[in-house]
Formats: sequence, structure tokens, C-alpha cells
Amino acid sequence: MPEQRNQRHHRERLGEALREEIETILEGELGDPRIGLANVTEVQLAADGKSAHVLVVVQGGEQEAEQTLKGLEAARGFIRHELAERLQLRRAPELFFALDKSQQYEARIDQLLKRIKQPKK
Repeated sequence: MPEQRNQRHHRERLGEALREEIETILEGELGDPRIGLANVTEVQLAADGKSAHVLVVVQGGEQEAEQTLKGLEAARGFIRHELAERLQLRRAPELFFALDKSQQYEARIDQLLKRIKQPKK
């Protein structure tokens, strides 16, 4: 039992370190014009540590988000290499980028709750 807790804690710390480093790389080291203003909200590391899902929020519309994801997919190898070097990992996890739509869902729920609370005329 304690070994599992230690492994989970290690995976959480590694996920947070990956998030911070990917964020740094996105801020100023990628020259791809397709990549817009993006923030990494979360990195979900697989139990075996061989893959990671990177959730990204992109400023702008749906088209900007799609272009940014294409640019990130193209830069995946560079980002993995940089992560392995910076965090001194023997093997960096395979990265899978996805849009984080939780803020959109939250805004929609808030909108619906406000509509319910309004007095009916």
C-alpha cells in the first residue's frame, strides 16, 4: 500500500514538473507561427509513465485552437527532447495534446444557473 502511494505521489510531482516545463517551452521557445497564446492547465501522466495527456487552453476562437494543436503536434519531438534534457529523464513520456474545455463548460453552467435564478415575468 505505501509503495502505491509513493508511486502516485511521484507521478503527481512529475506531472506538475512536466506542466511547468512545457509551459515555459510554449512561452518562448517555439517559433511555429501556428502556435498561438496557449497555457498548459494540466498534465495527466499514465500509470506506467510512458505517456502523458497535456491539456491546453488557447486564447481565441476555434480556428486558433485547431491551428495551435497542429503546431504542438508538429513540435512534439522537440518538446519531448527538451523535457528529457531539462528534467534529466531517461525517457520522456509520449505527449498527446488536447484542448481543455473545462472553462467553457464552467461558463455554460454558470449561464444556465443564472437563467434559473432570474425571476420569471
